[in-house]
Amino acid sequence: MTATSTLEDPRVATALDRLFGRAERDDERLQASWPADLASVTAREKADIAAEVVMPISARGGRLLYSLVRAIRPARVVEFGTSFGISALHLAAAVRDNGSGHVITTELNADKAASARETFAEAGLDDLITVLLGDARDTLAGEEPVDFVLLDGWKDLCLPVLRLLEPRLAPGTLVVADDVDLPALQPYLDYVRDPRNGYESVTFPVEDGMEISCRL
Repeated sequence: MTATSTLEDPRVATALDRLFGRAERDDERLQASWPADLASVTAREKADIAAEVVMPISARGGRLLYSLVRAIRPARVVEFGTSFGISALHLAAAVRDNGSGHVITTELNADKAASARETFAEAGLDDLITVLLGDARDTLAGEEPVDFVLLDGWKDLCLPVLRLLEPRLAPGTLVVADDVDLPALQPYLDYVRDPRNGYESVTFPVEDGMEISCRL
């Protein structure tokens, strides 16, 4: 009998198709409403502006995340930036197929968090995902070990969130950041690409690029 992944579960596939379809329509709307001077906009203000906009990883990026989590078999997966839950669905599908683990994801906008929770329930993966509402720099504070990290929230906050999690990253932990082409992610990229900071880092050419960094 041929094994299939949870990504092929009709409930999960339907949720992903719906969200990816909406994301295509939302891209133009986001560009039209985005302020020209992002430096003067707070993370919460940006979250409010994009409250109804799906801001996803790519479909190929999601498959990459699924494969990485299947291979590494992390006990605790942490995601910065839930949006409507596309990446969390891929992460949780991998956790389901591994037979163990849990996904913790963070979202600043309450409406998006609520919508993501509904989607996770409809997809049958809500038992594997905890959605933390609020600023990730607060909600992710703690001492529990973290075994896999996805950074896909506001790009200027990726480095602060990584630094917050660093004391809890064991050697060999993978940290993945999406959208390497965005200028706001450059301070993060400079950090993980500098061997003195304790990472071996490589850019994976999928859509806008993913930076995959191994904690040394």
